[in-house]
Amino acid sequence: MLYCLNPVEQNTERNIMASLVPYLILVLLLVVAVILGMGLLNMARGGSTSRSQTLMRYRVAAQFVAVIAMVAALYFFGRG
Repeated sequence: MLYCLNPVEQNTERNIMASLVPYLILVLLLVVAVILGMGLLNMARGGSTSRSQTLMRYRVAAQFVAVIAMVAALYFFGRG
């Protein structure tokens, strides 16, 4: 939580953070899509299974971070 003496200043900082969150989530989702695409290309080319497993682990970790970011955005900046 932001601790400011001026409530108008605190509201402005919150608005700035709220406007940046969608871009952060978009970047995280793009990272997931790129990793998924790399995995699909590796599988289509008949690449090594260990590389496919590594890419799957990276994708799952990236998805976890993206979902946590989305839930946190809804919790902190949601309207409901």
